[in-house]
Amino acid sequence: MRQCLTSDLGGYYTTTAPSETDQFGAKGDFVTSPEISQIFGELIGLWVVAEWIAQGRKSEGVYLMEMGPGRGTLMDDMLRTIRNFPPFAKAIEAVFLVEASRNLRLAQHKLLCGGNPLLENEIGHESTSKHSKDLKIIWTEDIRFVPREASKTPFIIAHEFFDALPIHVFQSVPPAPPPSQQQQQDSTIQTPTGPIPSPRRIPKTNGWRELVVSPKPPHKLKADEPEFELTMAKAATPHSMYLPEISPRYQALKATDGATIEISPESQAYTLDFAIRIGGSNPALPNQPSPPTATTHAPHRPVSSASKAQPFTKPRPSGAALIIDYGPASTIPANSLRGIKAHSRVSPFLSPGTTDVSADVDFLALAEAAVNGSPGVEVHGPVSQGRFLGAMGIRERAGQLVGRAGEVDREVVERVESGWRRLVDLGPQGMGGLYQVMAFVPLRPVGEGEVRRRPVGFGGDVKA
Repeated sequence: MRQCLTSDLGGYYTTTAPSETDQFGAKGDFVTSPEISQIFGELIGLWVVAEWIAQGRKSEGVYLMEMGPGRGTLMDDMLRTIRNFPPFAKAIEAVFLVEASRNLRLAQHKLLCGGNPLLENEIGHESTSKHSKDLKIIWTEDIRFVPREASKTPFIIAHEFFDALPIHVFQSVPPAPPPSQQQQQDSTIQTPTGPIPSPRRIPKTNGWRELVVSPKPPHKLKADEPEFELTMAKAATPHSMYLPEISPRYQALKATDGATIEISPESQAYTLDFAIRIGGSNPALPNQPSPPTATTHAPHRPVSSASKAQPFTKPRPSGAALIIDYGPASTIPANSLRGIKAHSRVSPFLSPGTTDVSADVDFLALAEAAVNGSPGVEVHGPVSQGRFLGAMGIRERAGQLVGRAGEVDREVVERVESGWRRLVDLGPQGMGGLYQVMAFVPLRPVGEGEVRRRPVGFGGDVKA
């Protein structure tokens, strides 16, 4: 998946082809929520403002970070909303955009910075926001280039980011039947001092086998069909011996013949990074995984491998992360690897490099990684996108926009109405039900008789 999407040799997002091949919008391969309605980005901006208020209105040391910002539409709508809250806008020192694609970086710069120049810096590129001459927009290809500082308050947004990270697929297989007497004789090793039984151990319980991408054999190749397919490894792989054993959720399915699970170690590593930035690292986990280095990172900006094991202490947890993506709310994804081309689902092996490839997000695995990795965070959700946006006031905001347009511009009214309803649609294929929302916020001890605070959108409210 990483090679197909972000390889510097013609990846889907990192291709150097002309901008006419834009992946987003009606003319591209898919449409995202920010492209459907401006209200989506406005409400995400309001959520960040509300969380900043709930955490005491810090007046400095705040930064925003978005993972895989697409065209920059979401961040543009957020910043336009945030400028209506001057104390918070002044507290933001910078906006970090983690982006591997040069073409998308240029599109983001044009939208977010207008005519302000794009300059190189020590971690990537930077410019000045069109919304404020005091706000820096900084691009980097690797999250590890974004400094971690205990005094800083990060607000991290990951919208349709985790679905593009690589997965490993495993299937539970029953143990092989015991060998027959003839097979035992055939496997006996003959030596000058006499026969020695084969030392091969026959497993007595189910084991995991990895499904790997393999070229199709010649007799299965057909015209206009992909040349690759998923096949089961004939023996255990290093990944199959380790990854399915890291969580009781996976272990519980091992005894079920044919059970299939998808695990994304990179997703868990990014989640851990988010949690550590908010609440500090867990001293009980000295060898914490780190997100992989971006395929296209510049060689003159190396990342020290020593940073992986260094603990990060944050005496006062602060900040938040908001994750919005598609996937099951409470189960482990299975058989979800897909390709998307021209708004249709296709084989993930069709035309590598020109087809979007994604997989469902395991939200509970993200939550598990966050709470295990940092003692200073708590997790809320996942809740459906429809429920989250409803609690944030999407209907009321749409009413405002419709009221302004009135009878003068029926096209605007229809676009607003259809847009917000599509975002909260809870039908079988509606975005309101398919997409889930999860939040990481600082852990706040609850005293006797107190009720744990819930963030806005997850059952909570804002106290002025």
